[in-house]
Amino acid sequence: MKKKTEKGFTLLEMIVVVVIIAVLAAVAVPMVETSVKREKEIELRRSLRTIRTAIDDYRKFVEENNIKMDEDTYNYPEELEDLVKGIEYKDEKAEEKIKKFLRSIPFDPMTNSTEWGMRSYQDKRDENSWGGENVWDVYTKSERKALDGTYYKDW
Repeated sequence: MKKKTEKGFTLLEMIVVVVIIAVLAAVAVPMVETSVKREKEIELRRSLRTIRTAIDDYRKFVEENNIKMDEDTYNYPEELEDLVKGIEYKDEKAEEKIKKFLRSIPFDPMTNSTEWGMRSYQDKRDENSWGGENVWDVYTKSERKALDGTYYKDW
């Protein structure tokens, strides 16, 4: 008469498998966190570039079309929302038009909002307080550090 052999895993085999899975998970979690942080950094750079380009386009448009602005603005927008509202001007046919520079204010992935820190042309470069005369530059309000060790607000 033959003995029946039982099929299945031994306790030792189960422990080895669980340990291997735990080690793999411990390695994968930091990699995923770094990947997510890198994606947010890419989105932050894209948003900053979009806003800064719109600010430059605004100033260039004002200067090229001889649009009268307040002297304190140095032809920069007074508020970030001015890039969305646009500028009223007259075209070659003397028709009233509006030139818009952004559809909406880009999202800041680091603070999960559309609130940006702003600098006026008159502000000191290293200050984080906005004088309110115009919008010359923007930065994130996040106090966290980037993967390269710099602060996001200094980008």
